Amino acid sequence: MIRENFEKNMLELQNKMVKMVDLTVIATEKAFKALQEQDMTVALDVIEGDAYIDELENEINQMAIWLMAKEQPVARDLRRIVSMIKMSSDIERIADFAVNTAKATIKISKTESVISKTSLFEMKNISMDMLKKAMKAFIEEDIALAKAVGELDDKVDEKNHQNYAVLTNYLSEHPQDTEQVVQLLFINRFVERTADHITNMAESTAYFIKGQLFDLN
Repeated sequence: MIRENFEKNMLELQNKMVKMVDLTVIATEKAFKALQEQDMTVALDVIEGDAYIDELENEINQMAIWLMAKEQPVARDLRRIVSMIKMSSDIERIADFAVNTAKATIKISKTESVISKTSLFEMKNISMDMLKKAMKAFIEEDIALAKAVGELDDKVDEKNHQNYAVLTNYLSEHPQDTEQVVQLLFINRFVERTADHITNMAESTAYFIKGQLFDLN
């Protein structure tokens, strides 16, 4: 009965983390929709919705600390809890990058966008695929999938460098578009950092499964 209650609490903790991931994916997709359509209403909605994701992270931390104090888990169970604490922190930061993207969109305002010259949306798509895979790897305890997430980070890094080159070259020829290009460079950086945090999640999963630290970046 004691073990059954512990597993029930662990499942609740995991479900909160899954909810964080789902909301973060939605926030990121909405932020890029706002960017593409220059929709300030959608951008503001992303910013306002971040509070609930922060609240979920706080709930996960409090529940995890309570479980460690009450159950005093060791070995694999302890690694599982510690990994969820670390992963929830990474998810919260990813959600913050969605908010930052929305704020950058507002600063760009309704001007003719040069985003079509970049692969920012492809970067975003890869990073969201990484996020879903990272969560699935943790739930299914799939070390191979966790490693695959780390490999996808290389694709994001490659596009990050390409976008930086495209945008800085464009800026040198079109200085009148400085504000827009600077904001797009920020967004490029936000997506690159998003992928880094997702890789951290995959590393936490690998630690939980194998009991040793991995560098997947």
